[in-house]
Amino acid sequence: MTDKILILTTCADAGEAERIAHRLVEARLAACVTSSSPVRSVYHWQGVVEDQNEIALTIKTRRDLFARVSAEIKKAHSYSTPEILVVPVVDGSSDYLGWLDRELAPPE
Repeated sequence: MTDKILILTTCADAGEAERIAHRLVEARLAACVTSSSPVRSVYHWQGVVEDQNEIALTIKTRRDLFARVSAEIKKAHSYSTPEILVVPVVDGSSDYLGWLDRELAPPE
């Protein structure tokens, strides 16, 4: 198991996704943020089934940066309850994992 994680979130539109991605990378809280083409999300919200197009983000970072990344997402996000899910990175290419280390803020 590595100390690397993927954080998954969805955004209301491409502009919001771009703002969040740039904010995280510029602050070195994420080494890379990958955004998708619109995805379709169907979910319950406040007693109603919603069916919306969203932009999915995959944020590559380290476990110790999770609280800061989560706080930044919440500050910049238009949703009152944004999706913020963590997926552990069990293993990966040593070159890529090393690149992540070089691009992320140093551990505190």
